[in-house]
Amino acid sequence: MKHRRLFIALAVAAAAFVVVLFVAALVVASLPGDRPVVGSAAPDFKITLYKDYRANLPANISLSDLRGKVVVINFWASWCVECRKESDALEAAWLKYNKRGLVILGVDYLDNQAPAYQYLHSYNTTYPNGIDLQERISREYRITGVPETFFIDRQGVVRKTVIQALTPQEIDTTVESLLNE
Repeated sequence: MKHRRLFIALAVAAAAFVVVLFVAALVVASLPGDRPVVGSAAPDFKITLYKDYRANLPANISLSDLRGKVVVINFWASWCVECRKESDALEAAWLKYNKRGLVILGVDYLDNQAPAYQYLHSYNTTYPNGIDLQERISREYRITGVPETFFIDRQGVVRKTVIQALTPQEIDTTVESLLNE
């Protein structure tokens, strides 16, 4: 009986410690200051693209591999309601601008492959998408939630960030401007 109480107390303490570590990690990840700002170099990263969502890119690609192209990095998740609002606009931009040098790169955040594939299929997505394994990319970009989007110019510089669902007009205006530079 005495050992059982001790075991329960230790288990509760360990669980509380894990919760405190998780909350601390969330707070640190959302701190301002270290996130890429407009005019700064976009942090390089490597992502493994989903098999059916590579758009003729290699399975493993780095942001630096895309230098010379305008890149839209869109953080999303299958469970994100706001992400659904921008899905069609992102796909339309991809179809409209990819031959002119645009790469839209979907970064799936805190998700599993099955619901991610279902989400991508339901929106007829054809642009490259991959999962953010161990949240490395989202931590590097210090995202605060999804959807969150970074527009990167041909030299790899962050030119605009949007922390909400994108509108078709916002995508077109920004992409046209960057492609015409």
